[in-house]
Formats: sequence, C-alpha cells, structure tokens
Amino acid sequence: MEYKWVALSNTTIGVLMATINSTIVLISLPAIFRGIDIDPFTSFQFLLWILMGYMLVTAVLLVTVGRLSDIFGRVRLFNLGFAIFTAGSILLFLTPGKGNSAATFIVIARIVQAFGASFLFANSAAIITDSFPPEERGKAMGINQIAALAGSLIGLILGGILASIWWKYVFLVSVPVGIFGTVWSYLKLKDNAVRKEHEKIDIAGNIMFASGLALVLVGVTYGLMPYNGLSMGWTNPWVITSMVVGAAILVAFPFVEMKVEQPMFKMHLFRVRAFSAGSFAGFLQSMGMGGVMFMIIILFQGIWLPLHGYSYSSVPFWAGIYTIPMMAGFVVFGPLSGALSDRFGARGLGTIGMIIGAIAFIALSLFSYNFYYPFFALALFTMGSGMGLFAAPNITAVMNSVAPHDRGTASGMRSTLQNTGQTVSMGIFFTIVIVGLSAKIGTSFASALPSAGGQILIPIFDKIPPTAALFSAFLGYNPMQTIASFLPSTFISSLSPGTLTILYSKTWFPTALAPAFMGALRLSFYAGSALFLIAAFLSFIRGKRYIYDKENPQTVAAGTPSVSSPGVPFDSSESVSTPQGPSVREVNIDGKRLK
Repeated sequence: MEYKWVALSNTTIGVLMATINSTIVLISLPAIFRGIDIDPFTSFQFLLWILMGYMLVTAVLLVTVGRLSDIFGRVRLFNLGFAIFTAGSILLFLTPGKGNSAATFIVIARIVQAFGASFLFANSAAIITDSFPPEERGKAMGINQIAALAGSLIGLILGGILASIWWKYVFLVSVPVGIFGTVWSYLKLKDNAVRKEHEKIDIAGNIMFASGLALVLVGVTYGLMPYNGLSMGWTNPWVITSMVVGAAILVAFPFVEMKVEQPMFKMHLFRVRAFSAGSFAGFLQSMGMGGVMFMIIILFQGIWLPLHGYSYSSVPFWAGIYTIPMMAGFVVFGPLSGALSDRFGARGLGTIGMIIGAIAFIALSLFSYNFYYPFFALALFTMGSGMGLFAAPNITAVMNSVAPHDRGTASGMRSTLQNTGQTVSMGIFFTIVIVGLSAKIGTSFASALPSAGGQILIPIFDKIPPTAALFSAFLGYNPMQTIASFLPSTFISSLSPGTLTILYSKTWFPTALAPAFMGALRLSFYAGSALFLIAAFLSFIRGKRYIYDKENPQTVAAGTPSVSSPGVPFDSSESVSTPQGPSVREVNIDGKRLK
C-alpha cells in the first residue's frame, strides 16, 4: 500500500474515533446520569460540562498543539494523541462511585480525552497535506470528512444500543479502536514534514491565548446556566468578568505575537488571502451550523417525534436516525467536491455550497412544528449537500496556501477557529431560543390547558425554567414530569386526575411548547442563513487556486493542469508567505514568477 493511503486511513480512524465519541456520549447522557445516580436538572453544571467541556478544551489547545507539532513532529504528537485519547476512554469506563464525585470524574476524564483529541484534530489535515500531492489533496480531505460524518451516525446508533445494556459500554467501545490506532500509527506513520531547526516555544503567546480563549468559552458555558432566579446566567458578575477579561486578553494577543520572534499564532499567515478567507469562512460555517443543529435535534425530540407516537425514552435515538438525510447530503457531495477542487479550486464550490446552505436555512424556517417529514428531509439533505460542497475544498485550500513547515500551526489555527465557532454558536443560539421561550412559555403552556384553568395557571407556568423544558426532552425524560418537580406540590395535588393525564401525555407538552419554541427557532434559522451568506462572500473573495510549494510558491489558475505550465493568467492579487520572509508580492505572467 502506498504511504499516502496509510496516512489517510490512519488519520481517518482518528477522526472517526473522536466523532463517534462525541455523539455516543450525546445520546447516552440519560443512561449515564441514571448510572451515576444524579439528577441533571439539579446539577445542571455537570450536564453542560459533559456536553461542552470537550469542545472547549479542544478549541483552547488546538493552536498550541499545532505549533508544537511543527517543532517536534506532527506524526509524533498525532501518535501521542491516540494514546492519550485511549487512556481517557479507559478512565471513563472505570468511573468509580456515584453522585457528584462520579460526575466530576467523568468531566475530568472527558477533558483527558479532549487533550488527546486536540493532537488528532490539529495534525490530521497537516499529515494528509504532507502525504498527498496537490492534485489529490481535495479528494483525500473529502474522504476524511466523510469519516467525521460517518462517526457521528455510528455514534448515535452505537449509543442507543450500548446504553440500553450498560452505560459504561459507551466508553469502552473507543478503547479497542484507540489501541489499534495507536499501535498502527506508531508502526506505520512516518514524519515526512518539513521542520525548521532551533524553533522555540512561545511561552507568553501560549499562556495568553489559552487563558483568554478559556475565559471567554467558560463564560459562554456558565452564561447558559440559570442564575439568581433567571433562566440564564448572562447577568452573573463572574460570567461578565470572565468574558470581558478573556476578550481583552485576546485583543492584546495579536499585538504580542507580532513582537515575538517565533510566535505560536503566525499572524503573517492571515496576509495570505486563501488562508484568511478560508479560515474565517470555516469559522462562520461552524458558527452558523453548530448550535442550530442542536436546535433541530431538540425540535425532533421535544415536539415532532412525541407527536408522532414515539416514547420520550426512545426519542434521542430516533432523532439521530431522522437527521440522516443531512449526513447523506454531505456523504454524496463531500468527496465529489473534494475531487473537483483538485482541478478547479475552492472558490466556486465553497461559495455555491454556502449559498445552498443559506437557502436551506430559509426553507427550514417555513415549516410548521408538525411538518411533513419527506419535505423536511429534503431540506436537511440540501443543507448537508451545501456543507459537503464547502468543507473539503475549503480545508484543502487553506492547507495548500501555507508553507510546509507551517502546516501544523496553520491546521491548529484553522481548527481552533472552527471549534471556537461551534462552541460560541451553542451560546448564541441557545440564548436566542431560551430568551424567546422565557417571554412566551408561560402563556403558551397555560393556553394549552383546559380553558377553565388556563388563565389562573399562567403565573405558575411563568416560573418554569426553559432549560428544564428543553433538556428534559433532549435527555429522553417526559418533560412534564421534570417540570412538575419545579412546581409547588400543593399545585400538583390540586389538579384533577383528568388534567394530570393530559399533562403527562405524549402530545400535550409538544403542543404547548411548539408556539413559543418555533418563533425562537426561526430566528436562529435566519441568523444561520446570514452567517452562511457571509461565509459565501469570504469564499468568493479567496482568489484563484493557490498552492504553496516549498521550492517555488505559485498561484494556480482554476483548471490549470500544472502549477508550472505556461499560460497562467496574470494575477497580482496574492500576498503570500514564503520560506525567505513573512510576506512578498507575487506576480505570475505566463508561468514565470517575479518578486
């Protein structure tokens, strides 16, 4: 087997394992909380940290790991990531005890996994770029991206099966894959990356970036928690302080990096239009999609599936099944767009992909809560198709645009923007939906009760935490049983048996929640569409296909068969990084390069 396919298969296994772990935990949360005997609604911080801690830690570490990989070797750190991730999976399987101590142990072990995953994510794209020639990188990235989507689907199915047997099996399943991947990567992967000698670690930059981004993302996480009788914690002084201080550090960070001799965050890469436009387009795509996808899952679990006869205990599994059309769209167009980008570049494919995604968002906003599924599935497939057209060409274009010795750093920077966008997206779209629910949930719920008591019950239902209403369905609980725990016992006992039967039925909660939820959800769809359109604009202005070669940096016209062939049109618009210096102006005339 050619080495390039060994490298692709190994990095693909790493991505597959990490994405399986993400969704398998997502769907197994009810079994996990029951297994450690903890109520997620009275210990909401554990719920959020298990959900978001993994993303937060990987986002914080990716740039640092990418820079370290450029210094010490990408394959060496990739292999170490496999081993660390596997160790984290073993720790999760061995979770001791019950209650808060067990929940804390799970959060810490998930952080260990995230530490290993950051080594995998930061180096996968760089190793593929090192191993494949420019004319095959898009195809390779497309295959790698399919593994990420396949892992998400496999995780949903495995989680539903394994959680019904024993909750610890959801962690054990990663162990054999991790052991195999670790052994194979140590035996087969070769470090053929270009490295500079005498590179130094940017201690000041690492500390500033990690602390600044961590403070912002921790503030976002705790901003989603109820505070002082409010449904969310954005007025919490600690949240405000965390986000303001973190933002101030991140604003100061680029100025410090421009003064450092060997920075971890190479600001001169942003002078390369193909790198900066592609990286920020990926950030906006991730930001537009991350939180909205979570909202679509809640739409299925909290409203549509119960209305169509599914039990609350089964809705997490079936929500994954009903979102398969989106994954199918990605699987169909991901490798195709990757292969096409090898010849035509990323500008057209990425721009069209984001426009299609924006149109799909608008189409989704037109559905009622009790939609006709085949049409909804078509909208999801269209969304997945747009993302499939965008993803592989965009990553390939970003990685092609940097010098070989900067690929680890560039991959870490790109991945950091993407993961940060996803985490921030959760905060933004949850806030949109929860604020909308807070304003309307009392009236919406009370009007759904028998008319005799509806108006009297409005003050009672106004006190229901929207987070409890959302997450109970997401976790597979009957939402009204969860909500009942927040209501006065005297109120519950005063209700007639007939009213209680209505409240605890499958259809009452979805019908009551839908008017308040759908208005807020449509706002998130509009916001997602706007973000995708901005990403489309950035993709459009990225310039023609550009490949940085360590011997001879070149701008390549779309469709040009060879980077050095004659007939390359005049293009003086690119400012690029070179081995000799941070930036030069390039002009290409008939295949001749002038400085």
